[in-house]
Amino acid sequence: MKNIKEFLAAPAQSCKREGPHDRIVMSSRVRLARNLKDFPFPGWAKKADRVKALEAIRPAVESLPQMSGAFSESMDNLSAMDKQILVERHLISREHAAKGVGSGLVLNKEESLCVMINEEDHLRMQALRPGLQLRSAWLAIDQVDTILEKRLDYAFSNDLGYLTACPTNIGTGIRVSAMLHLPALVLSEQINQIIQAVNKLGLAVRGLYGEGTEALGNVFQVSNQMTLGEAETDIVERLNKVLTQLIEHEENARGSLLEKKPKMVFNHIGRAYGILANAHSISSKETMNLLSLMRLGIDLGMLPGVERSLVDELFILTQPAHLQQQLSEKLSAEERDLLRADMLRERLRNVSRPVTPPRSEGSKSDKSPAS
Repeated sequence: MKNIKEFLAAPAQSCKREGPHDRIVMSSRVRLARNLKDFPFPGWAKKADRVKALEAIRPAVESLPQMSGAFSESMDNLSAMDKQILVERHLISREHAAKGVGSGLVLNKEESLCVMINEEDHLRMQALRPGLQLRSAWLAIDQVDTILEKRLDYAFSNDLGYLTACPTNIGTGIRVSAMLHLPALVLSEQINQIIQAVNKLGLAVRGLYGEGTEALGNVFQVSNQMTLGEAETDIVERLNKVLTQLIEHEENARGSLLEKKPKMVFNHIGRAYGILANAHSISSKETMNLLSLMRLGIDLGMLPGVERSLVDELFILTQPAHLQQQLSEKLSAEERDLLRADMLRERLRNVSRPVTPPRSEGSKSDKSPAS
């Protein structure tokens, strides 16, 4: 049995993966939901049925050429800590972390393909890519699906398409999403307006860990809502177009804030650095929000010589399970807050305080109204 902690790349390594527009688009994901014909859906299935479905699916997934050397395990063999680490790395859903007997996971070596077995559907397969790479993620998962469809008997209707546990996934069963870092749209108070506009286009905007979670660290997930009556490639292209516009809005908001309210921006980033580098107790939530501002500072050239991957690594390492993993005994929330602050002070010890970038000619004072 492989150990998930030994299998996963160290956060320092995984955060160095680069992709197009990764200043703003942290990752792209395409997920497909599939079910087996003649098997009850996982939510309705008795334990014996779930185990039987797992026994049918897991070997088929393990034998994929893309899964050579993969990590494959039944969810009841993973500890609560292992599951939480996988959630914090965005490799499995919080719902899947709650599963036990009859559910499983197969994850490839590169951590770019992951198949959840018996989550809400029998199969939830996803391709992950750094930056804005929806087309590449779609091609990767489509290949996996094509091979599996030859090996497994999918539940399919000629009228509706692929049958899924939740009506919103019926049809193509595709969920295309990206994680975006949008601090300037939040600081300039444009984010709600943007979310409403995106919702009107039939897309969903969620928090860091998906449905029902808040946008910690100014990180938002944008995804398609409906999967019926539209071709997969059209859904991918439509989302790609919207994401390109969101990147532009965020870049414009950054430029506008620097021009019209530079002191406000420098103040936020300077304070974030000050607290992160000097605090002796800090919560996970506060850490995420301050690291987001520090990430913005790096993008704006206020922390010369500091790589964005350092902040992205700290995003992961300061999460509760990753923090706990460093010490074998169980920690209370208060103890975690102390340990988190110690780690941040240590890691930021050699990071000099932010410098203000040179003002461009003709830039206005802070008194002018924000656009």
